[in-house]
Amino acid sequence: MSESEHRMIEILRILNTQEKPIGSKVIADELKMKGYNLGERAVRYHMQILDEKGYSERKGYSGRVITELGKTKLEKGLIYDQVDFIFSKFEERIYQTDFDFNKKEGNVIVNTSNILDNKAFDIIKEVFASGICVSPLINAKKTEINGKKGYIMKTVCGTTIDGILLKNGIPSIPQYGGLVEIEDYSPTQFVELISYKKTSITPLDAFIAKDMTSVLDVVREGNGTIPANFRIIPENSLEKAKGIIEKLKSVGISGVLEIGEAGENILSLPVPEDMVGIAIIGGITPFCAAQEMNYKIDIKTGEEFLNYSRLKEFESVKYTIKPAKKIESKRTPFIFTKSLNRMNQVDYDVETNTGNIVANISYLNKEDLEDGLKILKKSQKKLPKFINPYFKVIEHPNNNSKIGLATVCSSTIDGILIKNGIMSTPQYGGLLELGKPPLFVEMISYNGSSIDPHKIFIFKDLVRINNRKGPKKVLASIKEVPYIARTDSEEILNKISENGFSILKIGKPRELVYNAKVDNYNFGIVAGSGLNSIAAIKEKGINIEAKAVETLLPIEDMDLIYKQ
Repeated sequence: MSESEHRMIEILRILNTQEKPIGSKVIADELKMKGYNLGERAVRYHMQILDEKGYSERKGYSGRVITELGKTKLEKGLIYDQVDFIFSKFEERIYQTDFDFNKKEGNVIVNTSNILDNKAFDIIKEVFASGICVSPLINAKKTEINGKKGYIMKTVCGTTIDGILLKNGIPSIPQYGGLVEIEDYSPTQFVELISYKKTSITPLDAFIAKDMTSVLDVVREGNGTIPANFRIIPENSLEKAKGIIEKLKSVGISGVLEIGEAGENILSLPVPEDMVGIAIIGGITPFCAAQEMNYKIDIKTGEEFLNYSRLKEFESVKYTIKPAKKIESKRTPFIFTKSLNRMNQVDYDVETNTGNIVANISYLNKEDLEDGLKILKKSQKKLPKFINPYFKVIEHPNNNSKIGLATVCSSTIDGILIKNGIMSTPQYGGLLELGKPPLFVEMISYNGSSIDPHKIFIFKDLVRINNRKGPKKVLASIKEVPYIARTDSEEILNKISENGFSILKIGKPRELVYNAKVDNYNFGIVAGSGLNSIAAIKEKGINIEAKAVETLLPIEDMDLIYKQ
């Protein structure tokens, strides 16, 4: 992408953060803070191009606003740039926080949530009262959303604490967003994680989905999972940080689950030597409880600032969370290392179409199996290029009412190449929109995530395999292979593609592969996910639990869906 295109994307981002039209001077000032030294004249030139493309439009003499087409461009047009942008956005928010806890003045970072149901409001209030939040201070107002009466509620984001630490000379570096397991009101370990780097979706946004959290169970029974963030600070700032955190409690900002000592594991996460880990409750936690009860809540995480003086206490708090339990023997596993170990066991033979492949196993109720197989067959017939035809029905190990569906995991492809002496590394799991051309619209790195990225997209109901009205969205992964091995790789990939494996594209060096980027001296391979068939079943309303990279199976023992 050219420098000019980068500038235009940044202008669109600036417009997208504004609630009213802005002029070229404001845009030029914002660009300067982002490292683009453009004058007003140059900004007007770029804005004219954006207007011509339909990405922005003029509103009288007030300035310009972003259009819906412009928002779509931001979402789809530069997914590889968005991956880097997410972390930089958090760095910007941290730098811009200016709250002074001694004077009780300045701006804090807030999450914004739209609530349309009074019963949801009551559940949210219950969570705040339990203290399972960053702060009981909120800014709420009644409003009308899509013709329905509701509330817009602004709540303190945990990233505010990072900003306050930085303003007091302590560098706080966000590492992961994820889910923390609570037992008898005590935090025990992170059970799921996504790194703040190398993802197009904010880590906690990834876990805002029904069936992923159990906040209400924690509030009422003391057991379950809640969203949380993890960051590290230098060892020599520990005592100062503890003092600041204590003072923040007195002004209504808290939410710290655990602070460690130098190099000490925190909630099963390793911490570098001479650094200290801090885990903080996710600011969106109370709203997850309402989603668990099937109330629709629109949540935007850490999108804006609000002056502390505009926050009011929502509910008197009785803090229920106890100190963390130490579980030294456990470490949160990462999907990348799990995949590597499975890939290393693949012994599939390209010529005979026999041998072990990596399998996903997903579980559904036995009475839904017949319908599930019909959906699988129909989906594979519609999208044969994206859905591997091999499957196997497997008994559940300890639940007679459940049955498993095994599908071929795309990490098998990496394993096949490795078996043939070619290093193949899974880089991202993504959501691929089937336009002309197809484009990745979301991507999460395998390296730094504890959960298969495709499970996230399934949980959040983002897959659209059966979609008739709009573009289809399928699960796909991108792998990276040294360019020197491209000829040999292409020969193998063509053969396994004939055997039913989902190979969507073989890229070239420095080529954007469906808008995804690989290192300069490598080429990218895009493959359809083995969970596409599972996503299609869930999309039709059948309750199915997706599990990825689960086991090894001989492909000759599997069935072909189109022969059923």
